[in-house]
Amino acid sequence: MTTHDSTPVTGSASDAAADTAADTAFASASADDRRAVTGKRRIAFAVYVADVGRLPGLQALLRSLALTNPALCEDVVVLHPGLPDAAFDAAHRLHPRLIPRTAAGPHDVFRLDDYDTVIALTPALVVLGRIDDLLRLRTGVAAVPRPSPDGVPDDGLLVIQRQDLDHPVPPAAVPDIPESLLVPLDSRYDFRALRLGDDLAVPDGVVVLNFAGAQATCTGPAHEVRARHDLDDEAFRAAYLALPGAKHPDLLLHLALPFPAGSRSPIDLVRQLAEIHRGRGHHDLAVALLGEAVAGRPDLPRCHETLGVCLMALSRYEEAETHLLLATASPDFAPRAYGQLARLAWLLGRTEDARGYALAGLESDPTDANCRAWYARTSEMVTTVAGAPDTSPGEQLAHVALFAEGDENAGDKVLPEAVRSCFTADTGPGRWHQQHAHLLVDEDGLERLNARRAVIVGGGGLFLPDTAPNGNSGWQWNIPDDVLARITAPLAVFAVGYNVFDGQRYRRERFAASLRALVERSAFFGLRNHGSVARVRELLPASLREKVRYQPCPTTVARHLDVRLAEPAVREDTVLINCAYDRAGLRFGHDYGHFLAEMAAAIRAISGAAEVRYAAHMPADERFVDDLRREHGLTLPVEPLYLLSNDTIRDLYRRTRLVIGMRGHAGMIPFGCGTPVISLVSHPKLAYFLADIDRPDWGVSVHERALGARLAERALAVLADHPAAVADVHDRQRTLWSVTRENLALLRELTRLPDPFGEPGPGAGPVVPAPRSAAGEDRAAPSLRTAPPTP
Repeated sequence: MTTHDSTPVTGSASDAAADTAADTAFASASADDRRAVTGKRRIAFAVYVADVGRLPGLQALLRSLALTNPALCEDVVVLHPGLPDAAFDAAHRLHPRLIPRTAAGPHDVFRLDDYDTVIALTPALVVLGRIDDLLRLRTGVAAVPRPSPDGVPDDGLLVIQRQDLDHPVPPAAVPDIPESLLVPLDSRYDFRALRLGDDLAVPDGVVVLNFAGAQATCTGPAHEVRARHDLDDEAFRAAYLALPGAKHPDLLLHLALPFPAGSRSPIDLVRQLAEIHRGRGHHDLAVALLGEAVAGRPDLPRCHETLGVCLMALSRYEEAETHLLLATASPDFAPRAYGQLARLAWLLGRTEDARGYALAGLESDPTDANCRAWYARTSEMVTTVAGAPDTSPGEQLAHVALFAEGDENAGDKVLPEAVRSCFTADTGPGRWHQQHAHLLVDEDGLERLNARRAVIVGGGGLFLPDTAPNGNSGWQWNIPDDVLARITAPLAVFAVGYNVFDGQRYRRERFAASLRALVERSAFFGLRNHGSVARVRELLPASLREKVRYQPCPTTVARHLDVRLAEPAVREDTVLINCAYDRAGLRFGHDYGHFLAEMAAAIRAISGAAEVRYAAHMPADERFVDDLRREHGLTLPVEPLYLLSNDTIRDLYRRTRLVIGMRGHAGMIPFGCGTPVISLVSHPKLAYFLADIDRPDWGVSVHERALGARLAERALAVLADHPAAVADVHDRQRTLWSVTRENLALLRELTRLPDPFGEPGPGAGPVVPAPRSAAGEDRAAPSLRTAPPTP
């Protein structure tokens, strides 16, 4: 079966393709930007174009950059003295993130204050190789050394770290760069074509070739190299699409779509573009592309599988099942398709069908882990239903949440139990009816919810668009608006988080409408940090914003929920580290190598004071241990938390001396058990939590330049005076417990249940910590970019 067929794109698919440029612009505009919170480094290219005569050089530069670095797509700021907007039309066709901006002169590249790293280029340059090393530079102003009256060249490549320009540059001034800040680059990053004359070949290894001062009429090997980048749009697009290996989604969409009229585009390219749309939550665009491509083509199983998954994400379940069944016709794709069919049937409450699909997948491939997991889950569900306690529904609370199973996220296993502990001492099925958030709430599901005493939604980061996407709500609870409106049982949203990643793109319309309906219907609406409160209020009309309250995650007050979590008599002399790798590109950007090296340095420093071990919340988390051993020769013992019971997880965190964690619950669970924590901030929610407890200095951005030194300094300070650090955790925790007790008093009016903790003592009113930083959202989540070293 061939995978290189071509297919015409017409009608609705071509309409979708024609809209892609506008859609890409919308996607960029709607990217969630919280870099001031996470400390994520902002990178841009900058090019000064003095007049229209330099525009062909700019276009050749853009083509060369794309063809040699196809997986790279950062902002390109084109500085100019006031050229008309239309002058940049040709350049816009070459790059999706071109930003023309008026400037006083070429030295305005030093004044781009909205970026952290600026790679300054000129229209006289062409890029011939990979520039990854330039993106990884973190200090000073880098350039190829050569005599210059201004201290830095003005006709070549520069890599500028804005953080090191410690004073504002006046608009009319040429920056005075101290010699101590100059970082020498190898000549291959700015090689002068003048050195070659008309007969010498460009040396192997040259990454950037500079034609400054070279006559345009000159001939020779260097100019032949440059001429290869003087392509028309069609030839450039074809050259880019023909490149092997990874391509940046922004560039690929921009250069592939719209397809030329009447063309037959390779089916693999159509599917690849659909996967990009799918990854961004634009499932409707993916369906438009694939739907026409596979029409009358049952011999395209991979496309049918992708189409089925996208239709499922739009809650078009019958169509999705049809296409996934078509995909099972191929032995190569049958196991994956059956795994998706099992998930689809499970979403619809068809447990026996789900188990049947999973079994069919295992018959196709007995080693398929996904089908095996679905078979185990659905078999357990049948057993659980058969052995369910005989409890009156009216005596139960319904709990809508994520319920992790098998080797899924350990934090999502501990969290539901912690939520239930806030309401009842009995957290089992006798008191609670479990409703997985991803299951479609149909008429039968609505009836089951309404039969309960109350419906509790939470906790966890349910406000996230791309985990089990659905077209009914746009977030993780799969409930249509009309069904939500008919919930008659008291409804409470409890400790839910807004979990969108920094830089993540998503369409807000469906989510915002569902969110509004949810807030209107809820008798209580509590979010687990002030950052989430601020973000959700942004999406609501003014009349509903005050309904959004602060309710800490119950894992952070675990010592108050369970008397068994009292301070241990003896702690193990260990430090536990955790890292996360879901959406690694959004977490690390171009800084993963830097992060790994800095962590290796920190671990070596900390190891002299305690044994460093690794706490994996998921199997994927163990990548850190593998990379650390391969790149830096360090081996860490691993604690596979995903295989442990909730009690064992809490006990492990309770008995260690310090936890350094990147996952939200790798900080919140140990904190709730009374253990000091340091957060590796790669997601806004970690900074939000630290702001809520007024301890932003307990966090270090994964992008921090001096990450290793700061982390080691903070960790060693905790270990040196551990009793004081534990006392500080207990003190911070009391404020969260006070807020929780106040909210639970309100919720008892909904549940009509007794207080499982007894009445609070005298004067135990709510105590809300006052963050120390500026007002607004930044007050709730202070910047980690310039945080001072921990004293």
